[in-house]
Amino acid sequence: MRKLMITGISILCVATAFTSCRDTEKSEAEQLVEEMEAEGADIKVKEDDGDTKIKMETENKKVKIKEDDGDTKLKVKTDNDDA
Repeated sequence: MRKLMITGISILCVATAFTSCRDTEKSEAEQLVEEMEAEGADIKVKEDDGDTKIKMETENKKVKIKEDDGDTKLKVKTDNDDA
């Protein structure tokens, strides 16, 4: 019985340690997608042959994300009314 309790506590400690060590940081692309969703952007996703293209557009900001073979390219264009 004692051995069973020690094993159970050990498994619980190990499981907690692995759970807390997960990488929770988001990539820049994921942060941009969430930001644009919060702003109510029109989002278009196009996938073909492992390549993914995401286009997001609001009234004053356009973002394009292209992912192919592990490489991610970001393009952000902001319209300014200063001109």
